[in-house]
Amino acid sequence: MKSRCFVLTPDRHARALNVVGTQVTVPASNAMTQSYGITLQRGDEGMGPPPHSHDWDEAFYVLSGEIRFLCDGETHVCLPGTLVHIPGGTVHGFLYGKGGGQMLEITGENARAAQMFAAVDQESPRDPPDIPKLLQVLEQNGVTVAAESPAGSAKHH
Repeated sequence: MKSRCFVLTPDRHARALNVVGTQVTVPASNAMTQSYGITLQRGDEGMGPPPHSHDWDEAFYVLSGEIRFLCDGETHVCLPGTLVHIPGGTVHGFLYGKGGGQMLEITGENARAAQMFAAVDQESPRDPPDIPKLLQVLEQNGVTVAAESPAGSAKHH
């Protein structure tokens, strides 16, 4: 099925999903566009996903704040205007720095990010989250949480 042109004004965005401390708005899922997906993510200081991997590519564009990305064992301190590209299968994670931050996420074709975010919001909304249930929801949506590993040297971007 071919995707159609659409315009989504801010007043028509779906509510933000609570994804373990990150507020995720999904303006365009891969299902809507028939190719890429776009999310807007906002998190408080110290929040962010643990190291994980999935089979789809994604990119993050930092809009505000300082966000520490772990990518293939290296830590990168990313400021507004920084683009981070993560190929499918790469172990990665991030933490929002002082004052929190905001970024745009763009996912590659066949990504299940939007569905995964919705499932986490629905199945594990409690604070603190039910970790076994959260891990099960992530696995069901193609995300594998990696064992914690020490981060490499921090690089500023």
